[in-house]
Amino acid sequence: MMRRRKQPSPPPGAPKWMVTFSDLITLILVFFILLFSMSQIDIVKFRTIADSFQQRQILEFYPSVIPNENPSDAQVAKDGDKGKEHDLSQLLADIQSYLKENQLNDVIVATRTERGVVLVLQEQALFDSGEATVLPDAYPFLNKVGDLLERIPNFVKVEGHTDNRPISTYQYPSNWELSSARASSVIRYLISNERIDPKRFIAVGYGDTRPIAPNDTAANLQKNRRVEVIITDPDYEEPS
Repeated sequence: MMRRRKQPSPPPGAPKWMVTFSDLITLILVFFILLFSMSQIDIVKFRTIADSFQQRQILEFYPSVIPNENPSDAQVAKDGDKGKEHDLSQLLADIQSYLKENQLNDVIVATRTERGVVLVLQEQALFDSGEATVLPDAYPFLNKVGDLLERIPNFVKVEGHTDNRPISTYQYPSNWELSSARASSVIRYLISNERIDPKRFIAVGYGDTRPIAPNDTAANLQKNRRVEVIITDPDYEEPS
């Protein structure tokens, strides 16, 4: 009589496939928990933003309704802007005081625009007609400007302008050359007599393309013959 072979007993514990299945289910559960946690909205900030839109507090001059996470950085930037504005305002006040004391208001105008502090110097304050050599009478004022520029790091743009009367000489074949030479002469004087970095300057000659008055009278022609010195505002961007 043959003996029946005894069937091997199953290994203790869960089957191997169930361990793998359990790990997979656990990973899927963790994945969905992470998705859920990342989708949560900061209800306080959400309500604050919603209220700000309802109250139309979205213009730049309104203070932020959400606290700045880096208030120190914002304060430093604000203080820096105030410092730059103070420097330019003080510079303008010093120049205007100098012009008044020396009775130069008729030939030199100092104003504050979005470009910065703008000095408009008429031709007779700097040059002989048709020439680009700085006159000795202009030295004291340019020295004053140079002294003031030494205390601030702003870039300086010097623009030469002429009236629409043509010029044709060996040295200046047109108003383009004359206006460019005049702008360069002012810069050359400033950097040769003051301790100012030449890299801060740019010279531009516009010829007769940017008049400030119609070229129809002697007085208006004189207004258009000028040099403008712009002590630039660092935040100003030239239009392209």
